[in-house]
Amino acid sequence: MAEVRANKKVVLKDFITGFPKESDMEIVTTDTVRLKVPEGSKAVLLKNMYLSCDPYTLWRMRKHDEPPSVPGSVITGFGVGKVVDSSHPDFKVGDFVWGMTGWEEYSLITETEMLFKIRYTDVPLSYYTGLLGMAGFTAYIGFHEISSPKKGEYVFVSAASGAVGQLVGQLAKLMGCYVVGSAGSDEKVNLLKNKFGFDEAFNYKKEPDLSAALKRLFPEGIDIYFENVGGPMLDAVLINMRNHGRIAVCGMISQYSLEKPEGVHNLLYVIAKRIRMEGFNIGDFLHKYHQFEEIIGEYIKDGKITYVEDKAEGLENAPAALVGLFAGRNVGKQLVVVSHE
Repeated sequence: MAEVRANKKVVLKDFITGFPKESDMEIVTTDTVRLKVPEGSKAVLLKNMYLSCDPYTLWRMRKHDEPPSVPGSVITGFGVGKVVDSSHPDFKVGDFVWGMTGWEEYSLITETEMLFKIRYTDVPLSYYTGLLGMAGFTAYIGFHEISSPKKGEYVFVSAASGAVGQLVGQLAKLMGCYVVGSAGSDEKVNLLKNKFGFDEAFNYKKEPDLSAALKRLFPEGIDIYFENVGGPMLDAVLINMRNHGRIAVCGMISQYSLEKPEGVHNLLYVIAKRIRMEGFNIGDFLHKYHQFEEIIGEYIKDGKITYVEDKAEGLENAPAALVGLFAGRNVGKQLVVVSHE
């Protein structure tokens, strides 16, 4: 008989509208899990170690035609885990993996297309929730593939102290670009300039005129904007773009909690300045993941990349960590520690 264990989990109580609240989620401690994959399946059973809190997680908890999460179901997202049983030929017991999993102590993964074996175990495994996981991969693809950067160009990154932004800025500096980031606190601004090596940074909450702030920091205009927030910041950027500038649209966190999204008023500049503005889905670039992993892995070993994490200890603190992400309370990549081994 296979061993049966308690399986604490975070369940969605109701579809989220507006900003997420801790009361939208519930900690369930009464469920159990059998530590054996079903006979005849190609499933993988994981003991979850680290869970990633990402802005897109909120989208997964909203009502859609085919919502990824429904009330009463476990919340899902990217995470890191250890294989405790497997009938899949690509994963064996003891392997460390990252990919799509549940906000619970153990997850049975039956769709393994978004599960990746971890090759570098000489770095903190939590890095695979961010720097070496989807956030880092997003930064790499958005900057190198979508933005078409050149040495010496002027780069602006919004939400720059987050999991994606902090790496975008460092990749730009490694290319020899001038880099400015925006963030929502003085602490984060200091982090950008003194730890991540940004040339300049500003607290957008202290700027009454965002366009004037960008003009001050980019007197010759912006070549590349890595877009993470949307709203008034995007409008201000459009005015300050240079001819033939590029905007990589990664996210728009300012809009995710609004019942009615804000409009963009300065789109005429896309025509006048011949701006290329492109959204992207990282799923289209999975064939480049190992290339990314090797390059960033070497940067880490050589001390060329700095990374900051904000860890919430315990699955019971996952709801507060997610809510804090949208309140800007996190400093660095927000993740939840479920188990250290």
